[in-house]
Amino acid sequence: EYMGSTVRGAEVYKMAYAFLDEAAPLQHGSWGDVQAIAMFDVAGRKHLTFQLSTQKVGLLSPEKFVGFSQRGNLCCFLLQNNGLHIEVQVDKQHPVGRTHPAGIKDIVLESAVSNIQDLEDSVALVDAEDKVRGYRNWFGLMQGTLSAPMGNGKVRTLAPDRNYTSATGGRLVLKGRTLLLVRNVGHHMYTSAVTKDGAKIPEGFLDAMVTILAGMHDLKGKGRFKNSLAGSIYIVKPKQHGPEEVAFTVELFAYVERCFGLPPCTVKIGIMDEERRTTVNLKECIRAAQDRTVFINTGFLDRTGDEIHSAMQLGPIMLKNDIKAQPCISAYEDWNVDVGIRCGLPGKAQIGKGMWPAPDAMKEMVATKLGHVMAGGSCAWVPSPTAATLHAMHYHKVYVPKRQRQLATRSPAKLSDILTPPVMKGPVAEADLQKQLDDNCQGLLGYVVRWVDKGIGCSKVPSVENVGLMEDRATLRISSQHLANWLLHGVVTKDQILATLTRMAQVVDRQNSGDKGYRPMHPDVVSHRPNVAFQAAQDLIFNGTASPNGYTEEILSEARQRVKAGQSKL
Repeated sequence: EYMGSTVRGAEVYKMAYAFLDEAAPLQHGSWGDVQAIAMFDVAGRKHLTFQLSTQKVGLLSPEKFVGFSQRGNLCCFLLQNNGLHIEVQVDKQHPVGRTHPAGIKDIVLESAVSNIQDLEDSVALVDAEDKVRGYRNWFGLMQGTLSAPMGNGKVRTLAPDRNYTSATGGRLVLKGRTLLLVRNVGHHMYTSAVTKDGAKIPEGFLDAMVTILAGMHDLKGKGRFKNSLAGSIYIVKPKQHGPEEVAFTVELFAYVERCFGLPPCTVKIGIMDEERRTTVNLKECIRAAQDRTVFINTGFLDRTGDEIHSAMQLGPIMLKNDIKAQPCISAYEDWNVDVGIRCGLPGKAQIGKGMWPAPDAMKEMVATKLGHVMAGGSCAWVPSPTAATLHAMHYHKVYVPKRQRQLATRSPAKLSDILTPPVMKGPVAEADLQKQLDDNCQGLLGYVVRWVDKGIGCSKVPSVENVGLMEDRATLRISSQHLANWLLHGVVTKDQILATLTRMAQVVDRQNSGDKGYRPMHPDVVSHRPNVAFQAAQDLIFNGTASPNGYTEEILSEARQRVKAGQSKL
């Protein structure tokens, strides 16, 4: 019985058997036929044996068994496939294990091998108070002391290392925690958290100083756990426009290293390839940070926003769903991998792929996100721990180094495709235009009202059809720039946008009606006293053409600061 349902339990086991049959197949038969699991010794190395109905078999590749542990009734057999670990847990006393002939009660996958604490697009940090909270989290991670109450008296803390006896009898230790990176803000951001002569300072300067200082606790062994085994601090740098800005990041990090007496190149850089100028000059961006690059990563959401802004004056942009199918997007994804492989990143740095934006659509993600691995990605963004574990299954299906070697022989993506903007090629039906207008306005309002009123930088926002979608500043950049572009080229009028915003405010209010403390927008709108969030939504659209690179941070931050100051109405 599983979660009160024998039917569901049977389906879970069926999926687990299929996974194990592919990742760690038996010499004969299926994991679904296993009635008992035992170990035996051959020349000082332990091997697994599986009792089937009429015979005993081993693993088809015995070397995939690498270790085991015993904790009371729980026996864990550790397998390794494609460089990732699989823990088969056997406990015949467990409620789930009692239902299985061999006592298998769970399959634990090594997943989310690296993870990013964000100080950028998925958070709302607008002043010193907010920045301190963000820095405190990173400091707690580096010290190993960060905890979070989960309700019902439960507290989540950082997991200890996992200890096993290796198959050859030695000690085998796996980190219980992901490798942690931290994303700083881009070069365009300024903050009042620290001022010089009464003026704001570049926020990226402050981020670099504080996050590197906090990371030194890990380097000096002052934390409970070890994050970097290589003596490095890993910082993801977004919103860089070309090699000159990457070189500036290198100069900034080198300066901070000198300030703190760190060896050169202690600080490694994750290059977010999400702006057009970085994409077409990616090789030179990597060259500028060749001693520090720890990953390159496509971010198709921000990249789409930048694509729209870059083509702002050229003509009206296609429907959003049509943009995804354009050569500029597919060539961008392939170009990133092609350049990364040619620059020697495989085995030395990650080549990453973008976010799965639908946190509840896990079945669809499992069915489609394998494409990121087949495209040559060695990692990808996912919206939850559950998604990370499910996505880990894809790396057991495809051995990334082998796949990257195959891709190295293909013809590189074409620069001409990357530079072909996604402008409309013909008329669009009025119904389709209005549907896109509804979707953009509703998603924009749903995200902005939480950002401005509650300081929530990333959340699952229901669509018009009430499908939960992950929204952050990147998705907001797309929606606001799309509407600004259509307004500029007369595809829609300002009155149409305002009418749609007013109507969609009702939808968003209804979707948030159960949210304690939520302030409805619609009554204020019809009374011509719009609240700050609704006005910010308008500003993002109507000032979108003039917003540098289509970025949303300045308008959002000013609105959030007003709300924090107690000014909820204009």
